[in-house]
Amino acid sequence: MTEQINAFKMAQAQFDNVANMLNLDPQAAEILRWPTREFRFQIPVKMDDGSIRVFFGYRVQHSDARGPSKGGIRFHSSETLDTVRALAMWMTWKTAVADIPLGGGKGGVAVDSASLSINEQERLCRGWIQQIYRNIGPRQDVPAPDVGTNPRMMGWMMDEYSKLVGQFTPGVITGKPIGGGGSLGRTEATGFGVVYAIREALKHLNMDPKNAVAAIQGFGNVAQYAAIGLNTIGGRVACVSYWDRDDQKPYTVSRKDGIDPVFLQSITDVYGTIDKDKARDSGYVIEDEQAWITKEADILIPSALEGQVNAETVQKISGKVKVVAEGANGPTTPEADEFFKAHGIFNIPDFLCNAGGVTVSYFESVQNDMNFYWSREEVLSKLDDKMTKAFHDVLEMSQRENVYMRDAAYMVAIEKVVKAMELRGWL
Repeated sequence: MTEQINAFKMAQAQFDNVANMLNLDPQAAEILRWPTREFRFQIPVKMDDGSIRVFFGYRVQHSDARGPSKGGIRFHSSETLDTVRALAMWMTWKTAVADIPLGGGKGGVAVDSASLSINEQERLCRGWIQQIYRNIGPRQDVPAPDVGTNPRMMGWMMDEYSKLVGQFTPGVITGKPIGGGGSLGRTEATGFGVVYAIREALKHLNMDPKNAVAAIQGFGNVAQYAAIGLNTIGGRVACVSYWDRDDQKPYTVSRKDGIDPVFLQSITDVYGTIDKDKARDSGYVIEDEQAWITKEADILIPSALEGQVNAETVQKISGKVKVVAEGANGPTTPEADEFFKAHGIFNIPDFLCNAGGVTVSYFESVQNDMNFYWSREEVLSKLDDKMTKAFHDVLEMSQRENVYMRDAAYMVAIEKVVKAMELRGWL
């Protein structure tokens, strides 16, 4: 089902809908419907066996009206230019709704990073920078990790950029390792940001987090720390799903009294595959991947890839669900949005819900500029303040205009971007 969904067309449709609601200047709308710049390039990599393999890389800069483009680099076998375009557009709205002075960008390579050795990964990362370094920089476009990439890879990329420009430039990349210019709190930032948004939504709905049960799709970085964060506010996580690289299929891992995310972390490899034998030995049940969306849960947290909650899968949602918190980018299709509206399900849209990562990435850039680094507690406190304010800004817009939360988030974001365009004389 996912392959049938064009993420960029979905992103444009969402934008067009709100542009019409706002009676947006058609000239502004035409500019924002499309990326400002796009780059597609080949990356020849010498493999460990001595052969040369050519990979295709992308970088899309959707908007820099409010500041340098910002967005991750995704290494995924199904990566396409349209996927990167969509993610770059969503990053523009994400930085705006979080009220950080950045624009939107995204990058990628069509590759399964787990299929490469460590040395091949390094050569690919350095090759990506070699092809694009003239078009990125701390005041131009700042990449970061995403699906299939990690802090170590960001460290390689930062190092390669620094070599090419002839000076140490930690601010060119965020999500770097601690000790290599990275920020404390960055690892857990996106997942904890999801939890801060959920906490505020539960307050709004007069729901006690101690009685809340969540079901999570995915068990990558975002899902792991969302699960840990939910436990800290008293919530229980019924299940998570994951992609099993050995079996080449997804599964749902559940336990009747709730999962222990820290334990599951301990039996999960760096690519997000849970050791299902160790899970079974510890009392966990291994189910079909779609089982996560059918659970009797109060909160659903899709934290995998785009288009996962769609016209087909949304029909499987339990009538108990009150909140959908989008940990992933673009996980919900317009058809699923209509289902949420019809059934009174409160949606926390992606570029609000998962803005914690880019917010702390911004904090990392600030720390790089100052060459002065904050404690984990300072970072997470600043993140909580930002996420809480962003949530209530969107909620206020939703209530004032009587619109769906996703539409309200778009309204907040688009107004900020258009205002910046006007102030710079672009309109």
